[in-house]
Amino acid sequence: MVTREELKEALAERHGRETQEILARSGAAIAGLGGLGSNIAFSLARTGIGYLHLIDFDCVDITNLNRQQYFIHQIGMKKTEALRENLLQINPYLEIRTDCVKVEESNVRELLAEDRYICEAFDKAENKAMLVNAVLEQFPEKYLVAASGMAGFGDSNRIRTRKVTEHFYLCGDETSDAEKGICLTAARAALCAAHQANMIVSLILENE
Repeated sequence: MVTREELKEALAERHGRETQEILARSGAAIAGLGGLGSNIAFSLARTGIGYLHLIDFDCVDITNLNRQQYFIHQIGMKKTEALRENLLQINPYLEIRTDCVKVEESNVRELLAEDRYICEAFDKAENKAMLVNAVLEQFPEKYLVAASGMAGFGDSNRIRTRKVTEHFYLCGDETSDAEKGICLTAARAALCAAHQANMIVSLILENE
């Protein structure tokens, strides 16, 4: 098995020692572990972030496999546990906290109290709005990276990252919506997730 030191040295060689040390002592919360959240988690784990807080109440379903980072043998597992299992195959030394709960306005403060960087990765517009509003109201000092518009097979270049406020960033094309009958696909969901993960890494390196 690869040792912690060997993995640390390999990441430092790729990213630079100072950069990797900053990432290794930093972390982020991901609320929603579907097509966005599972891909965000994979990107952050491979980048060498030290800590992830995974939040979702759902189980892996066969319909998730077209775009989410799960496998057939994990169907029926809680997404928090399945994703934890997969992430530890990438980095067995990654510190992971899981909360298998539905995020609601009433529990946002308790769930996210210890997280400085937060990814909103829900499917439904009303859940996205709830979390964004709750974080902006209850935690104005925290950094929030949310998503809007990643459905379909449209132009990749329409997906972008936009700074909304000093601590709030929005990724996506801001128009395509699966609830309007546009399908969700692996490639476009992963594009948006990559924007979110990259923004989190950029914020960490800028602030820490």
